[in-house]
Amino acid sequence: MTPLEKRLRYLLSALSVLLLLALIVVAWGWWQMRGSLPQLDGTRALAGLGAPVTIERDALGVPTIRGTSRNDVARATGFVQAQDRFFQMDLLRRTGAGELSELIGPATLAIDRAHRLHGFRRTAEKILATMPAEQRALLDAYTAGVNAGLGTLSTTPWEYLALRTTPRPWQSQDSLLVIYAMWFDLQDANARHEQSIRALRLSLGQAGLDFFAPNGDSWDAALDGSVFPGISLPPARVKPAELEMVESLSPNLRDPAARYELDPLTPGSNAFAVDGAHTATGAAMLANDMHLSINVPRLWYRAVLQWPDAAGKLQRIAGVMLPGTPAVIAGSNGHIAWGFTNSYVDTTDVVLTETDGTAQILYHTPHGWIEIEERSEPIKVRGAATVPFTARWTEWGPIISGPEEGRYRVLRWNAHNVESTNWNLLEFETATTVDAAVGIAHRAGMPNLNLIVADTNGAIAWTVTGTLPKRVGYDGRQPVSWAFGDRKWDGWLQPTEIPVVRIPAKSQTADSPTPPIVTAESLARDGVLWAANQRLVGGAALAKLGDNGYMGGARGGQIRDDLRQLLTTGKKAVPADLLAMQLDDRALYLERWQKVLLTILSDEAVAKNRDRADLRDAVRQWDGHAGIDSAAYRLVRTFHLKLAARALDPFFAKARDTYDGFDSSQFHCDDALWQLVQQKPLRLLNPAHKSWEELMLAAADDAIAEVDQTGLPFKRFTWGARNTLRMQHPFSRFLPKILARLLDMPAQPLSGDNDMPRVQSPAFGASERMVVSPGHEEEGILHLPGGQNGNPLSPYYRAGHAAWVKGEPTPFLPGPAQHTLTLQP
Repeated sequence: MTPLEKRLRYLLSALSVLLLLALIVVAWGWWQMRGSLPQLDGTRALAGLGAPVTIERDALGVPTIRGTSRNDVARATGFVQAQDRFFQMDLLRRTGAGELSELIGPATLAIDRAHRLHGFRRTAEKILATMPAEQRALLDAYTAGVNAGLGTLSTTPWEYLALRTTPRPWQSQDSLLVIYAMWFDLQDANARHEQSIRALRLSLGQAGLDFFAPNGDSWDAALDGSVFPGISLPPARVKPAELEMVESLSPNLRDPAARYELDPLTPGSNAFAVDGAHTATGAAMLANDMHLSINVPRLWYRAVLQWPDAAGKLQRIAGVMLPGTPAVIAGSNGHIAWGFTNSYVDTTDVVLTETDGTAQILYHTPHGWIEIEERSEPIKVRGAATVPFTARWTEWGPIISGPEEGRYRVLRWNAHNVESTNWNLLEFETATTVDAAVGIAHRAGMPNLNLIVADTNGAIAWTVTGTLPKRVGYDGRQPVSWAFGDRKWDGWLQPTEIPVVRIPAKSQTADSPTPPIVTAESLARDGVLWAANQRLVGGAALAKLGDNGYMGGARGGQIRDDLRQLLTTGKKAVPADLLAMQLDDRALYLERWQKVLLTILSDEAVAKNRDRADLRDAVRQWDGHAGIDSAAYRLVRTFHLKLAARALDPFFAKARDTYDGFDSSQFHCDDALWQLVQQKPLRLLNPAHKSWEELMLAAADDAIAEVDQTGLPFKRFTWGARNTLRMQHPFSRFLPKILARLLDMPAQPLSGDNDMPRVQSPAFGASERMVVSPGHEEEGILHLPGGQNGNPLSPYYRAGHAAWVKGEPTPFLPGPAQHTLTLQP
């Protein structure tokens, strides 16, 4: 054997050993991951049960949990959630508490610092200590089920193997921390909108604020029909920033379009309902799609819960649960169906708090100077030393910034109060009418959401959930001082003060009982309700709720008009009709801007730049939809954003100097932009341009430049090429693409965008779509992105995802059982 042959033999031997070792590692990893799959069939002992509980799973892995008591069902629910999703539950509780770094490491320190400021673990412990006995017993049963489910897996969940750590047992207060994770997700814990409003007023005056951030606009779609007066051009004292300031801004500040091009992370949702007089069954019908970040595993956990009540009557609750909690968040109990959207009512205020000179240990209150409380919140960090952190608190809440000019900014947030979080949401399970549901909503301790509820009698209603502050002396839109007692929160609104819009069943007579609620001034009388994060009431009702940055009304108005169009046909609504509205991707909001773009792309303008001809040809193909094959939609959208950047940023530049966190994304400034480009006032022109025509053509050229950056021809610069699903597992971003694909959902182009019912961006959109009439659940529709189980080896990891992508009407109730597990006492 020659030396070369020997070296080749040694090399082949070494490669064979390496390959064998690699196969062993892969096989070991596969075996370990397989060991963390849930038990689907057979029997399993579960201590604490009063009687056996059966868990049936259908082809999508959706469990139907049947027990003889609510607490037994809660215990079994904890068991199956832990086996399917424990790592996700762990992330949620750690997000609420600000304890992610203990599991993940230094990468999450910024999140932990921001969340630890609020001290929600302390608050959760206080809530648990005073929780009603019945709720505490249910929560403790759920907690015991979680730990049993985790403990009976053959191996620890695979994510902990990857992190080389072990999971911490579940505690009852952890379920409250999961709710606090949603508080962070759904509300403005930094009061950024309020501080941005103040910064704009300080830089442009009240007239500038009224023009660029009005209380409403021409798209308003309130339930009570209320509108605000149209805006007018501001007076001469409102001026854009000087050219030097505009040019000195960094590119990301100079071009707000860059911000708007990012995925919209402002939580929203659609919920709408049709009363029984206009449905095929006579029961009212609800549609709900909650818009949130879309990740792997998906946020919601589908389930059906069944047990007999004290009288022996079967209770069946179907819908979506939040992993880590025992309650169905949105769904139907056979009598009522309920869903939510984010309300954007004002539940946070910035209190400008005077401090004592250089010492900065005292602050001024109506009853004198008080010492600032310092709360030690050391943050444990995986693989590193514990990081000290101190939260400084006043009687109103934590200090979030300052001091500036001798004053701290303190956050007053209803979430800090123990009475603002509880488990009264569980009462929806046995409610039988919209009136009962409205009463529960006002007692429910949860983030403040719009509730839309429908019942079997045909009635529908809207209200706002949770504790709502009763302000004295100010409206809450801008920061103020509370030092003198004339401005404050004077407790909470009483249930009789919280606005409600209620459309009763047509069969209800004048003798029917009237709930102790306040109805909006102009009740919607056409048999439909809609809530899409827009302002829903005006006048005195709005004054009570406040405004924390309502979304524009374009999406809500489109849903309203879709509903009214359906009713004018005389057709009785069925679930497929409402699903079609959820999937409506018509771009009505941008129609006028498409016409503007074609107008400025005149023959003369095109003659000066041949690329403008290609742009004009592409925009002429406009079909009015945010479809995956539409280049016209993407181009008009891009032009609109670039136009807003060039026209509006000179006015926002000064506000950014005033407040580093300035964010105009929730300002209703499209009408201001429209007036500027229609009236073309030179005094309000960006100083970088000589005329409005020049500015508008520059925005068109910006759109052309964006096409050039992609290297695509205009016809391939489609909306689907940009709006491609990016639904990722938290681990995949650290893996090579070939491995990341095993964890992530397929990257598929999706229709829809922000200002239309089908809200969709790469990593944000409908976290579920549900349409159901209570009592007719077998006709309902429910689909969700991703799958039911968080283990990539599970057949349920992606099951049902394709239906969500395609918008297919999959059943609300689970299909036939394919697996049955019995839990024994």
